[in-house]
Amino acid sequence: MDDQNPRYVSRLTKDTLALILAGGRGSRLYEMTNWRAKPALYFGGKYRIIDFPLSNCINSGIRRVGVLTQYMSHSLVRHVVRGWSHFKQELGEFVEILPASQRYGEDWYQGTADAIYQNLDIIRAVNPEYVLVLSGDHIYKMDYGTMLVDHVEKGADMTVSCLEVPVEEAAGAFGVMKVNGDNRVIAFEEKPEHPSPIPGRDDLTLASMGNYIFNTEFLFDQLLRDSRDKASSHDFGKDILPAIIQENLINAFPFRDPQSGERAYWRDVGTLDSFWMANMELVETVPPLNLYDQDWPIWTYQEQLPPAKFVFDDHERCGTALESMVSGGCIISGGTLRKSVLFSNVRLDAHAQVEQSVILPEVEVGPRCKVRNAIIDRACVLPEGLEVGFDEQADRANGFRVTAGGRVLVTRGMLGQPEGYA
Repeated sequence: MDDQNPRYVSRLTKDTLALILAGGRGSRLYEMTNWRAKPALYFGGKYRIIDFPLSNCINSGIRRVGVLTQYMSHSLVRHVVRGWSHFKQELGEFVEILPASQRYGEDWYQGTADAIYQNLDIIRAVNPEYVLVLSGDHIYKMDYGTMLVDHVEKGADMTVSCLEVPVEEAAGAFGVMKVNGDNRVIAFEEKPEHPSPIPGRDDLTLASMGNYIFNTEFLFDQLLRDSRDKASSHDFGKDILPAIIQENLINAFPFRDPQSGERAYWRDVGTLDSFWMANMELVETVPPLNLYDQDWPIWTYQEQLPPAKFVFDDHERCGTALESMVSGGCIISGGTLRKSVLFSNVRLDAHAQVEQSVILPEVEVGPRCKVRNAIIDRACVLPEGLEVGFDEQADRANGFRVTAGGRVLVTRGMLGQPEGYA
């Protein structure tokens, strides 16, 4: 493709409908997803995970987007409506919620392929040339236009975005594939315990990112065929992909950094430890994910809030934040913050200490609290003098969840406080 021909790319993106699969629970996040779907989980001080695929679509020039919801969808729907409902249908652009509606039977979404199948009437009404199916629960920045160009120029029926991951990381967690010299997929396994390595690299395998491009008519044919298969689990990775590889051109699109050519930034924050680590990366001096990139902004909804405030400059009571991210509405009132991420409307009271922690919105850290290596869920009120992350036995005795990596999750329910608002 001629890199100086953006009109070619814009023509392709204009003919594309993106469907974001955002109904997943994220069970390995335990209590953090008791009241919200995984794509509605907070990330990076002011965002939710769903903002990343949505921003990728808009920045790529794809302005017809459906968000498929199912599990605990209220906070996700509220966020999308507030932050993403300003597009003009009259101009052929929209971001719409597509809840499980039992339009083709009595079941809710049974799998990834079934979720798309149950929205065939909506796809037909939009009449796109291409359908981009996206996972709604990963953190990354990606130009889908480049992937579309590769799909069209290869003459593919379907394109799968992929990246190289360590074999031990992929085992039981990702769909993995084998490709030939032209990046044509020749084999695919869904979450194998022993993934096949890349030729010449015993430590790496080629993993699916869960993002697909289909020619629309080809997608219709495969979904209709799969819907009639009573033995199918109606999932793209388990059922659709393995069945079509031999007789159709399935293209693999490696996701690489456009500047370095190396594996691009991509995080699956599907566990408490990975969620904590991905947030902690953001407070590094040069973080692997640049949230300050004006050429590829991450859009979101956030209420209008006053600036963060740091008060008291007394010798014994000083409001301080070091190597941290602090969002609007926060008040550091005589407390100390180190290497942490504070979402909006958080308050640190006098002599409170927070280090290497992720504090979600509307949390109050009471006087003389000490918090380390923790995730504090939304609207928790930590009572005066509480210590979190210093004594594992004490944390467990308090009812907090301690991960294999030593991080501590605290929710309102664990503190005996009312739950439900996510």
